[in-house]
Amino acid sequence: MRMCLLGVSLSALVLAACGEAADTTTEAETTDTAAAEMATEASSTPEAELAGMATELCEGFGPQTPRDITSTVGTNPVMFELAPEPAQMNLCNIHSHTNSEHKGPDFSVFVGDGVNGGYACNATDSLTEAELAPYEGEAAFGGVVPGETIEVHWVFSSCDITPGEGLGSCLSDTCENPLLRVEAQTFLVVNDPNAIDFTTLDYSGSANDAGLHQPAALPTGTGEPVLFRGSTTGPSYTQATCSPLQVTWNVRPQCAKVDIGSLHRWAAEGNVFNETESHGVRQLVTAPELLSEIE
Repeated sequence: MRMCLLGVSLSALVLAACGEAADTTTEAETTDTAAAEMATEASSTPEAELAGMATELCEGFGPQTPRDITSTVGTNPVMFELAPEPAQMNLCNIHSHTNSEHKGPDFSVFVGDGVNGGYACNATDSLTEAELAPYEGEAAFGGVVPGETIEVHWVFSSCDITPGEGLGSCLSDTCENPLLRVEAQTFLVVNDPNAIDFTTLDYSGSANDAGLHQPAALPTGTGEPVLFRGSTTGPSYTQATCSPLQVTWNVRPQCAKVDIGSLHRWAAEGNVFNETESHGVRQLVTAPELLSEIE
């Protein structure tokens, strides 16, 4: 979930080496060296590297996102009301990130620690040549190609609003601090018209009988979603620079394949969110002080 501008509250958002030597090493020295090498190897895992990215953690903020959804650990003391179910809220925005911002049981392949890093679906290496073939139609949606992973966020607001571009669409002049909820699904992008058609998960186009704006559908069949308290995401934030916003997250644990052609059609047909590319990621939050406990 990205922000285009930083802000303290939603009301502030407009959207935001050595030569050779004789070998005199003793057995004890050899043992010590081996132990040191093992310790170095253990400390060079992706998670350890991420934990060391910020020497100082931001203080005074609520729980942050993204996280490893296979771990329930979290010691952040800030509690806030969980948002209602999506059907009781208004869809305000849909957007995607390349790769997955969260780490999960089915998307745990570490890609990198930069804006274009994150995690890839485990099944990436098993895709066929046909699934990886370049798309030959109108390429209206940028930032992703077949074989890459995206994490899509359906953002819901308690405000009486109409879906639109950016987080600014999630509030109004009379509703500056809404409850926010994100339904998240990680997709493996393939060139296959038999894969999920993303346009079937788009905004339905109008309010329903209850007066609420909803997507035509939300992803199903990808496991029981993991519910937790967190924040907004996006590359503007790190463990040293935290997001001030409070968000209820519901992250599905399994990847699904989505057709690249449907993403291009979604952009070419002019979705109301003005989404024409997949965005960068916020790196995984690993410090327990910045995470909520998953209940």
